[in-house]
Amino acid sequence: MSVINLEHLFSPKSIAVIGATNEPTNPGNIIMRNIMGGGFMGPVMPVSQNIEAISGVLTYPGIAKLPKAPDLAIVSRPVTEAPDIIAQLRAIGARAVMLIGGFQGMDMDERMKLRNEILEAAESPSMRVLGPKCLGFMAPGINLNASLAHATIPPGKTAFISQSDSLFTAVLDWARGQGIGFSHMVALGARVDVNISDVLDYLAGDPLTRSILLYVESVCDARDFMSAARAASRNKPVLVIRPGQAMETVLRECRDVGLEGMKLSDEIYDVAFRRAGMLRVDTIDGLFDAARTLADIKPVRGNRLAIVTNGVSAGILAADALLMGGGSLARLSDDTKAKVDDILGGKWSRSNPVDIPFNASGKEYADLVRVLLKDKGVDAVLTMHVPFAGLDEEEVAQALADSLKRVRRMVFACWLGLGKAERARDIFRNAGVPTYDTPDKAIRAYLYMVEFRRNQEMLMETPDSLPTDFFPDTMAARDIVEHALADGRDTLSEPEAKNVLAAYGIPVVETRLAVSARDAVIAADELGYPVALKLRSPQIAQPYDVGGVLLDLETPEQVWEGAANILGRVSRERPDAYIEGFTVQKMGRRPGAHELFVSSSTDPVFGPIMYFGHGGMSREIIMDRAVALPPLSMSLARELISRTRISRLLKGTPGMVAADLDDICLTLIQVSQLLIDLPQILRLDINPLYADELGVLALTARITIVPYEGDGARRLAIRPYPRELEECVVLNDGTKITIRPIRPEDEPAHREFLASLSDDDLRLRFFGVVRREFDHKDLAGFTQIDYDREMAFIAQQQKEQGEAETIGVSRTITRSDNSEAEFAIVVRSDLKRMGLGSMLFKKSIDYTRERGTSKLVGQTMMENQGMQGLARKFGFEISTDPEDSQLVNMELHLADQG
Repeated sequence: MSVINLEHLFSPKSIAVIGATNEPTNPGNIIMRNIMGGGFMGPVMPVSQNIEAISGVLTYPGIAKLPKAPDLAIVSRPVTEAPDIIAQLRAIGARAVMLIGGFQGMDMDERMKLRNEILEAAESPSMRVLGPKCLGFMAPGINLNASLAHATIPPGKTAFISQSDSLFTAVLDWARGQGIGFSHMVALGARVDVNISDVLDYLAGDPLTRSILLYVESVCDARDFMSAARAASRNKPVLVIRPGQAMETVLRECRDVGLEGMKLSDEIYDVAFRRAGMLRVDTIDGLFDAARTLADIKPVRGNRLAIVTNGVSAGILAADALLMGGGSLARLSDDTKAKVDDILGGKWSRSNPVDIPFNASGKEYADLVRVLLKDKGVDAVLTMHVPFAGLDEEEVAQALADSLKRVRRMVFACWLGLGKAERARDIFRNAGVPTYDTPDKAIRAYLYMVEFRRNQEMLMETPDSLPTDFFPDTMAARDIVEHALADGRDTLSEPEAKNVLAAYGIPVVETRLAVSARDAVIAADELGYPVALKLRSPQIAQPYDVGGVLLDLETPEQVWEGAANILGRVSRERPDAYIEGFTVQKMGRRPGAHELFVSSSTDPVFGPIMYFGHGGMSREIIMDRAVALPPLSMSLARELISRTRISRLLKGTPGMVAADLDDICLTLIQVSQLLIDLPQILRLDINPLYADELGVLALTARITIVPYEGDGARRLAIRPYPRELEECVVLNDGTKITIRPIRPEDEPAHREFLASLSDDDLRLRFFGVVRREFDHKDLAGFTQIDYDREMAFIAQQQKEQGEAETIGVSRTITRSDNSEAEFAIVVRSDLKRMGLGSMLFKKSIDYTRERGTSKLVGQTMMENQGMQGLARKFGFEISTDPEDSQLVNMELHLADQG
């Protein structure tokens, strides 16, 4: 993943077209016509051996004959010629190439061989490759249409990235009809080099792009995608559309890069989009409705909507759409109702939707909106208007739009009809008020805003702290798994599986294995009665199906007789089955407990996936489950539970006490950590997991394992907290402190740390006077980091009360291609000259060097002699910034230090 040289691709100053021609239907001619017709201001250099001029531009007979190295070369030749052409382009200094030809007629081996040859010739990122099989891209801001599309589009503030050529052209047509402009439109093609993560990174830093739209079919590197998507979502709205069930097959794009046979699950993509803070929409209309709304979004506090309408039926339709979509009608307070009475003279239904006279004026609309927005039970207001012959709709719209210029809360409009209604909608658009022509569209856009807000809050939420007594016995669990693998097994026995769970603090029912009826009786005597007896056979996955489970056996005679009955029954019904013996476990008596399940599987792209929901024998019938990506926090675990239907029962009913939700959340976190620590686990299933007011109890557990070599954390789509980087050190005065990566739950301590810094510390750290108060969004940005891209090491010491306080931090932000990292350090004033700054600085230097970063750079104010001295101590080169004499640049080439 890299943004290196992408500016040459998407914002070139010169272009060469290799394979240009005068044949009207040839891609080389279409590209030339589109570039020249779009008004691109830089030199365009067609390369052709047979034609003197193309589209009025003189040609060059070969790449070596070009008068200058183009920023971008567009190749309209068979893709088999690409490696040689790319090598020639690299030789003259080109930095980006777009390949139009595809892999038609090639088998997978031929595609992979050609793909490798293309990458070898390009030496990416020295030269970036878009495609092959690429429709191209548009950059309207520089009048560039470098695509095979049939039309151009005006500049705008929205970018669109597509994995589909057909959707690229469909969106182009749709947007032209709606008068929507773009900052960029990009069709990715087969993605041998430039992929969706690269373009996301590029657009996230593009000042001309305010929102990003994605059409995603498949992701081939989940870690890169999630890292780029989470970073982009923190800066601007990112909306995504993806086909659902139709994509549960092998996808064309992934076959192009050698992932044939990969099975994809839409629900995994859905939770990945949500976890990245993106908003998923279902239709192209919805994509642009949401994009237009979110581009100028005002605060939406929740899903409680007030509706003002001069047409009762229209208001009811909107209210119905709201409730069906999961929103809520705001309940108006008595004070609000009284104020509405004053405006309307008591002539209204005194409920929400607020029905006003059909000839209500713009002033009445404006007054009502102001009253409703002051109600603490109202999160947003929808104003609706149906045509009335005796009323000037444009006047009403103008008066309302003028009044909303001073409103900071979310108000949107739905003016029904054509003609004057369309002109009224233009008035709202010009005033920056989201407006729609039907109730369904208005409500859909509002619910998108609510969901977007929810996803952003989850992205920026400060998780609840983990229990301080959660210390899993990782070595014991790993020993069990490695012993089973050494025996050549791919499945743990039930006692082994439960011992693994117990090592991570998950309460389990005690279980014994027995190979005979006699051993079963002995095991039952050891466990204590009553017990459950279950058949064990590799051919019978579910012993319930053949009567292989007996419960509540209270005596040795019942166990003996039950074992004999099971064997007799199975020998009749499944004579082919090999009987390994029995599982004996103590009955887990939890009357009234809910039956849940927690399971995991391993996706080829996204790695470990967790499932939670309604368990027991009816699990596959009820089909109530939600999906999550580890790692989990308490907040994420609680959000996972909330997406199931059984979550409502877990909160308690008139006849049932609420279950211990915190204990359920902790169990989910324990399983999450287990999957992180033991990459050998391929599948895990706990069913049923009893849950009540006493906590949880796992009755049955199954774990499937495979050998695994390498970094287990790398298989996760989201990098977990790197515990291996924690260390304890001693300051010069003998104080013992901990240096570790920052965690999201460090936000309160980080707030106190920033408050403890002197004005001078803050000025030197942030290069100027800053406000003393940092809000939650600021602090979330400091503490909720993507450990793949950013690292913050904090130093903490224990207070007398036993709480930890932050006393220093060293932060590095790494470029997506790992070529360079920028550092910053700040230490509390009263702890300077204790060696803490050197320890933190060394920690960051060692970390960036170990991860293969080429260069570490920083900047400080000229007066900050302490920072400059510290940098010199570690071998940094110090120089005055050429653009600002008050600043100093610090640079360390890490490879030279290795």
